[in-house]
Amino acid sequence: MTTKTFDPVAYKETTRSQWEAAAGAWHDWGPVIEAWLGESTDLMLDLTDVGPGGRVLDVAAGAGGQTFAAARRVGPTGRVLATDISENLLAHLDQDAAAAGLTSITTRVMDGEQIDTEAGYFDAVISRVGLIYFPDQQRALLGMRRALRAGGRIGAIVYSTPEANKFFSIPVSVIRERAQLPPPLPGQPGPFSLGAPGALEDALRAAGFVDVVVRSVPAPLNFPTADDCVRFERESFGALHQMLAGLDDEGRTAAWSEIVTRLGLYEGPDGFVGPCEMLVGVGTNPGAE
Repeated sequence: MTTKTFDPVAYKETTRSQWEAAAGAWHDWGPVIEAWLGESTDLMLDLTDVGPGGRVLDVAAGAGGQTFAAARRVGPTGRVLATDISENLLAHLDQDAAAAGLTSITTRVMDGEQIDTEAGYFDAVISRVGLIYFPDQQRALLGMRRALRAGGRIGAIVYSTPEANKFFSIPVSVIRERAQLPPPLPGQPGPFSLGAPGALEDALRAAGFVDVVVRSVPAPLNFPTADDCVRFERESFGALHQMLAGLDDEGRTAAWSEIVTRLGLYEGPDGFVGPCEMLVGVGTNPGAE
């Protein structure tokens, strides 16, 4: 049997294409995303000391919920640069920033592994559920560190373990089985690539950050029904579509049907409550090595 090797270039191109296609849906689900990730976002901004007049780099900004939260904290004298691999995502972010009058926000299409900003300029670098999908996470972290001033802080939000995130790990396992996909190799990108105990701490320290702290935040995903949760994931989770690419239409339909059935276990009197736990990791750039 021939083992297919991981191609980071092809993976990144596919990721870009899928986020270009899913940008509208991800933007439209914005209120749900902020209700879901709001607590972990606030903690990330607290721990990275984002405040009035601050300069913040947002890597893999997506539709920008955390960008706007940072912009409200830094105020009109601060600056928030939101970057993403998807031009379409940033177009929505630009429109929303203009509508909200958040003039401190600028955007730039940028690969998170090739951060091209002034060295030592930013007070904080943040990344919400983005770092996990970079093929070369160390390269990304080193680029983030170069962008920070000495004493500046990095903050990253990632998923913890598959066991603590059944809302996502169940769809992943169903699709992996139906598409006959091998388990990811150590070091490959994916939703749980930094979720194992100690993994996020180790990654931050390996990139030279000090005073590293990781905190867990319960973040249950609430919907009226499991079907509503699956519609959210189906419309906006690029990682799942990437895994489904090898199935035909019938196979994809069957996979989604099984996912609805299995997630139905989390429906109760108060509706659907999808188990989810986020990790918020922070560290400090000590300056010159």
